Amino acid sequence: MTDPVSGLQRFCALVQYDGTDYAGWQRQVNALSIQQVIEEALEKLMGNPVRITASGRTDTGVHALGQVFHFDARPGIRYEAALNTLLPKDIRILEVRPAAPDFHARFSARKKRYDYWMTSRQPDPFTWRYKWFRPKKPDPGRMREAAAFLLGTHDFTSFTNCHHHPDKSLVRTVTRLEILEEGEDIHLVFEGTGFLRYQVRMMTAVLDAAGRGRIEPQDVRRMLEMKDKHASRYNAPAHGLFLTRVWYDPGAADWTKTAAKGRMKDDYEHTEP
Repeated sequence: MTDPVSGLQRFCALVQYDGTDYAGWQRQVNALSIQQVIEEALEKLMGNPVRITASGRTDTGVHALGQVFHFDARPGIRYEAALNTLLPKDIRILEVRPAAPDFHARFSARKKRYDYWMTSRQPDPFTWRYKWFRPKKPDPGRMREAAAFLLGTHDFTSFTNCHHHPDKSLVRTVTRLEILEEGEDIHLVFEGTGFLRYQVRMMTAVLDAAGRGRIEPQDVRRMLEMKDKHASRYNAPAHGLFLTRVWYDPGAADWTKTAAKGRMKDDYEHTEP
């Protein structure tokens, strides 16, 4: 629906990017970000500044297979094709569709999925940007035992660097946590209603520590109970982490399923409650 006063329409977009050479999603004063690059491309198309809002901020070096953002702009432009001619090759717009005026990429989100990759194979020129190299493969059985303590709803103060604020809850719900073996690789899948800054990377590093015998799986429960941001000194590097998918209510989610068709088929065919 086009706003009768401004003549602008809300759009939602699905984007993939390699975060290696960027200072995260959010605009920075002295560093290049994903948001800045996309906004500058939109400004070239529109002739005026355009602000975009994402489902969440990915940190420096983190990648995305299914980041979502919204923006307000003139209708009648094929934004997907136009933007991809202006964007660098490490940022690709998969789909742009009209959205309801009240659609919000962040606040309308219902659930998110992150994937983390680690490998015990020597890094090569084609994978070193995307997997955390571990000289010895951790024990996936011990990792799964530790992961069981992270499932469900908890106060994740011990798994974030966020400072406690009376108006901000650090309680989050992890609905899925899988440890998958793929040859010399370990693939971790995290799904939840939302995640704190560094939460997925810190959970990954703690599971790795449990898999190596540096801590016992039961220590994860103790860390949660401590509710102390200094309880865990572990943090996995950013380059193994991917924001894979964002779920919305059915009316807003249909476009993402269409956009991802043929690109992330297995993930998007996963049935949601």
